[in-house]
Amino acid sequence: MSKRVAKVVKLQFPAGGARPGPALAGVGINMPQFCTAFNDASRERGADTVPVEITVYDDKSFDFVLKTTPASVMLKKVAGAKSGAATPHNQVVGTITTDQLREIAEYKLPDLNANDVEAAMKIVAGTAKNMGIEIEGYED
Repeated sequence: MSKRVAKVVKLQFPAGGARPGPALAGVGINMPQFCTAFNDASRERGADTVPVEITVYDDKSFDFVLKTTPASVMLKKVAGAKSGAATPHNQVVGTITTDQLREIAEYKLPDLNANDVEAAMKIVAGTAKNMGIEIEGYED
């Protein structure tokens, strides 16, 4: 007999740093068990933010899938910016190269709605533009 899905929840935690608390309280799972499993699965990702999709079943059991680090976090790290621009079309908070854009797009490809790296680069470039990050040598 298959389990029925009660809900699907999307959250973000630091790699290896999930803790029981308000973010997990409403999910309806065994928080310490999830935290241990998540921390073990994500520990090698350093200090990155790790999105996770948790599928909760009627019997309170769960499965989870780790996603790739958000493009905005990766762009800020590569560009050396503390945050995105308040007015992105008038303010530049950092600059990245086309090669760095390609690296981020290749990493993000499994989680993006894109069939190839070029399409993924356009998606990530749009995120960069909306954050006030310029891309040297890239024309959209």
